Amino acid sequence: MTLQELQKQALQLPIDKRWQLVQTLLESLKQEGYSVQKQGNLSRLRGIAKNEAVSSDEDIATDYVTYLTEKY
Repeated sequence: MTLQELQKQALQLPIDKRWQLVQTLLESLKQEGYSVQKQGNLSRLRGIAKNEAVSSDEDIATDYVTYLTEKY
């Protein structure tokens, strides 16, 4: 069955059956789309919080003081 045939048959259904079909299709799209979208978003964020060098407490304090000085 082609897509056009399927569309033609769907349009011949009573309104309540068409709504049921729409809801079923949307649920299937949500389930499939969510997993693909979630995986895609996570893969783009991989390594974003990676710290290349371990900072000492003194370096962190110095950076914070510098930040505050420049801010105010």
